[in-house]
Amino acid sequence: MKLYYADQFVLPLPEGHRFPMAKYRMLREALLESGRFDPANFCVPAAADDASLLLAHSPDYVRRVVCGELAADEVRRTGFPWSPEMVERSRRSTGATIAACRSALEDGCSANLAGGTHHAHADFGSGFCVFNDAAVAARSVLAEARVTRVAIIDCDVHQGDGTAAILADDPRVFTFSIHGAKNFPFRKQRSDLDIELPDGTSDLDYLAALAGGLATVFAESKPQLVIYLAGADPFEGDRLGRLALSREGLASRDQAVFDACIAHGARLAIAMAGGYANDIRDTVAIHCETVCRAQQSFFGSPE
Repeated sequence: MKLYYADQFVLPLPEGHRFPMAKYRMLREALLESGRFDPANFCVPAAADDASLLLAHSPDYVRRVVCGELAADEVRRTGFPWSPEMVERSRRSTGATIAACRSALEDGCSANLAGGTHHAHADFGSGFCVFNDAAVAARSVLAEARVTRVAIIDCDVHQGDGTAAILADDPRVFTFSIHGAKNFPFRKQRSDLDIELPDGTSDLDYLAALAGGLATVFAESKPQLVIYLAGADPFEGDRLGRLALSREGLASRDQAVFDACIAHGARLAIAMAGGYANDIRDTVAIHCETVCRAQQSFFGSPE
């Protein structure tokens, strides 16, 4: 199972910034230490080039991001200070999801150990998202004629508003978001399927809602490839989540997605999406469990 990482391309942030940049390095290290993956499984992705980014973003927006010409309010909306390192990191994270999709189509399953930047719209960034990796990757494999039908299953606690808006008129991609009703973004977009959950939703209610959503996704879209945003932020200990899933509940969520993909013959590319636990080790453990369960589900126990 190929795992794409870009944690060496660090986005410099001011002291006390609430984005947990360290989780990506910690996740890669935890996966190496798990004994389930050989160092050869870990791959550095190519940066997404302008041609790829333009599959989902406007030329003016891409140019201004790259050249550092975003207005001050646009920079604030992304949540990150602009820097050349921010641009490179955003390109690499998007490139990792493109690479994971290509590998998934060859091998069955692959993962980007970052990504899930679903708040980025065609012409603006938002909520710690500069380029929309899932939209770019879906359009990339479609443009390469590798598939004709893709589904994006977004289980981050926040709605994938940018993904929904970018792909609203693209019948080749089915967008599904299951998220907190009262959480960011406060102006929601319309996915092909949205399931909004009340604050405090816990394991049983979440898993029941997800089961219904997955049945709809596969019945209506019959995807050849699924891009799964495996956010760790529905966790009960997440600072920004407002839901109440246990770690066991999140593992069951992941398994439900994996089982549905296998049952319907869909290849799977995973992106980590959000995670803001009070203890960063909880976020890392949740992401690590996602990747290890995927490896077990698609490839069996390592020798």
